[in-house]
Amino acid sequence: MKSRRLTGTRRRVTILGAAATSVVAGVALLPNWSAGAAVVDDPTVDAKTKATFQRLADAVFTDRTNALVDAGAGDREKQLTNGFSGDVRLSSGTARAEDATLSALGQRKEKLAKAGEKYSKAGTTVTLNATRVTGRTAKAAVTETTTLTYAQARGDAPRTTGFQAHHELTFRADRQGNWQLTGIRDTDQGGLAVNTLSKPASVKATTADDTMPSAPRAATTRNPAAVPKTATTYDYKAMAAYAEKHWNVYNKDYPDFNGQGAGGDCTNFVSQALKAGGWKHVPGYVYDYTRWFGNADIQSHSFIGVNEWSWFAQNSKRTKPLANVYQMEVGDVLQVDFDRDGSKDHTMIVSFKSGGVPYLTYHSNNTLRRSVASIVASYPNAYYYAYRT
Repeated sequence: MKSRRLTGTRRRVTILGAAATSVVAGVALLPNWSAGAAVVDDPTVDAKTKATFQRLADAVFTDRTNALVDAGAGDREKQLTNGFSGDVRLSSGTARAEDATLSALGQRKEKLAKAGEKYSKAGTTVTLNATRVTGRTAKAAVTETTTLTYAQARGDAPRTTGFQAHHELTFRADRQGNWQLTGIRDTDQGGLAVNTLSKPASVKATTADDTMPSAPRAATTRNPAAVPKTATTYDYKAMAAYAEKHWNVYNKDYPDFNGQGAGGDCTNFVSQALKAGGWKHVPGYVYDYTRWFGNADIQSHSFIGVNEWSWFAQNSKRTKPLANVYQMEVGDVLQVDFDRDGSKDHTMIVSFKSGGVPYLTYHSNNTLRRSVASIVASYPNAYYYAYRT
């Protein structure tokens, strides 16, 4: 942990209350110096230091999740990150930024509560995937897995919702060789975890052709007139089962587009679920939005693209618009234009419905059964598009 030119007893890291269920992935120790640098100037990153990186990351994201659940969880004296000092700790700037983040998440909790969304408890674990060290900078790639328990769930309503999120943490060594956490960056394409304030990724449509069908926006008011499904063309239970099976375990029969460009893996994932429920391929040219097909080797743009999927879905008459997001049923699709620029940014599928509330499952971030109320409360200024499949 210390610089090699320093002597004396290492200071011990004080860790209070870090989550006991955290996991440290086995990562090979990478070189701790760049070419030409003097060895005596380079800080040491050994297995113990990496373990402390992981525990600090766990504390950061647990604090964020707790801000959505426990009253007063955002108070400085209750934060798990306060238990870190010495060789690995938050920088003063990061500590201030996390205070602001927890305050903002507390405000989100109030908005969620007004929308009928409350969480009684939560659990967060963090896995350290890889560590890259260059000189006096270390970057740690981590995976956060969080489960939130719905408060006072009744009847057949889901008891929990969960998500996975990927982050990159930047640590910098000071003159004494102590590592300080100086930056936290979400690396998923979507940025749609309930405990993050990251702005969702924006997607630009690939064409300016005004002949493309334009989906009407859906309202977000509660308790609209019900629009039950009457058609039996597709197997909607199979769609939901596929989505809930593969929300965090990707099907290797398809490529993974998370982190591979605008839009991430969200539409690719929804297309897979629709295919599992009976949507048939329409072969042809990959750029033709009137075609739809996808497998391990090739995918049409309408299979993986947010806006292209919308064009195909409407042109093919496989979907029809719904006037309100709360009218969606299992197997229906919701798209969102977060920045209201006319280009849709994200695609989700309804995998459960209870008490008049649709629950959405999606990729980028990988998420299981997040209520439409939570989505709307978190992004109240977005445009929403609901499709009956």
